[in-house]
Amino acid sequence: MLKFLDSIFPVRFMPLAACGFGLLLSLFALVVFGSGGLWLVLFAGLLATGVYDLRQNKRSILRNYPIIGHLRFILEFIRPEIRQYFIESDSEATPFSRAQRSLVYQRAKGESDKRPFGTQLAVYSEGYEWMNHSMAPTQLASHDFRITIGPDTAQPYQASVFNISAMSFGALSANAILALNAGAKRGGFAHDTGEGSISVHHRVHGGDLTWEIGSGYFGCRNDDGTFSAERFTANACEPQVKMIELKLSQGAKPGHGGVLPGPKVTVEIADARGVPVGVDCVSPASHSAFSTPVEMMHFIARLRELSGGKPTGFKLCIGHPWEWFALVKAMLETGITPDFIVVDGAEGGTGAAPLEFTDHVGSPMQEGLLLVHNTLRGAGLREKIKLGCAGKVVSAFDIARLMALGADWCNSARGFMFALGCIQAQHCHTGACPTGVTTQDPLRQQSLVVTDKAERVFNFHQLTLDALKELVQAAGLAHPQDITAHHIVRRTADGQVRSLAHLVTTELQHGALLHDDLSALPMIYQRNWPLASGQRFTLQAA
Repeated sequence: MLKFLDSIFPVRFMPLAACGFGLLLSLFALVVFGSGGLWLVLFAGLLATGVYDLRQNKRSILRNYPIIGHLRFILEFIRPEIRQYFIESDSEATPFSRAQRSLVYQRAKGESDKRPFGTQLAVYSEGYEWMNHSMAPTQLASHDFRITIGPDTAQPYQASVFNISAMSFGALSANAILALNAGAKRGGFAHDTGEGSISVHHRVHGGDLTWEIGSGYFGCRNDDGTFSAERFTANACEPQVKMIELKLSQGAKPGHGGVLPGPKVTVEIADARGVPVGVDCVSPASHSAFSTPVEMMHFIARLRELSGGKPTGFKLCIGHPWEWFALVKAMLETGITPDFIVVDGAEGGTGAAPLEFTDHVGSPMQEGLLLVHNTLRGAGLREKIKLGCAGKVVSAFDIARLMALGADWCNSARGFMFALGCIQAQHCHTGACPTGVTTQDPLRQQSLVVTDKAERVFNFHQLTLDALKELVQAAGLAHPQDITAHHIVRRTADGQVRSLAHLVTTELQHGALLHDDLSALPMIYQRNWPLASGQRFTLQAA
């Protein structure tokens, strides 16, 4: 019944309607009985406030919840801890994650992120990390740090070291996609489409796109769901598309696949994905275009050719190590290497996934990144392939730390969602997102004003990179790629202080996996490298 009433007149607008009704009653009482003047003033003030809330562009909450939305901000003003522990609480929130959200909100709004009274972290607690600085700091002219992806391709891409991670149209609202891409256009950084393909909303502002191709081949599929070279070429050759990313798995639900129920497949979503309107849209758990690692390398080469020579790579969350090793052996066997690999950590988020998958399937980003980086070094391929990573990357220190562990660049989804105004209400799967970020409800997503949020996306990117520049300068370096695991230090459980170089990295020597004797290498290579084959994803007999 409540849903039916909400479809006729949104319940969240009831206070506004009640104030209008109260204004009429008090006006009637004043005219007929000569009393009720105070009530008239009160209801007139509330009604004016509600109308202003609907018309202002800065706060999505107030546009979706006129009048009553002010309660949230009043509580924030009265006592910050109320906001911290009640207003924005969520099942996975920790003091650190709340600090992350606060940092993003400040930078997105262009506000100072300087804090009084020193660090808010327990510097003597287990796991506390810091970055060593130099007594001879550098002075850098710009925070626009870039790397070249696919230098040997026909159309190499000069990528920012900080980009928008994969989030599909359908998972995000049209206004969210518009704002993200407008911010990316202004800041000159890449916007990953997610596997939902390229929608009309991605094309409006012309920001750089990384086109992600998932197992459903959305945007490049035949009617039976198989890969269509013709449709792929039509999209991939658009100038706005800068890179092609083949998605093997995502950290939030690796090896799972998914279904977008038919009722949610709108005309816009169907057009972007190349699927029928109102019919279940299926993403299989595995690809149909290849069945072996060698076939996958040939498919990557084919995508690169069909796109006109644009950088082409793949994204994965590390699972069975021998399957990853099989991909590397296929690279060695065929001589075909991707231009980049994106390592997605299991800590990455999604709008909806089984709890067991989000909590207990897939390797965390640090472990996955280290395995990929070291394996490529051991196979003599690291210099040919750029590495990106994603998974709860929000701050400049996050970027510095991951580049110290081997990444060439970082992607962020959650950080840019915060910049759009996401408050982690955890209603992504219900269509009732209070800030208009993850809903397809036309009325709700109107609360997200594209021009305002695009500015915030741009601000967050720029101020985060500016903070990264300050870290690089403090360390006496010239570029984030100069940061090594020796620069990052952690306090261990026994109170000792160790650099990440001694704690989490065992860097393989260049070409170490190409020798017959693996006895000096970590056990994961001794056991699994000999059993991996480029001809199959499964283990071969010992």
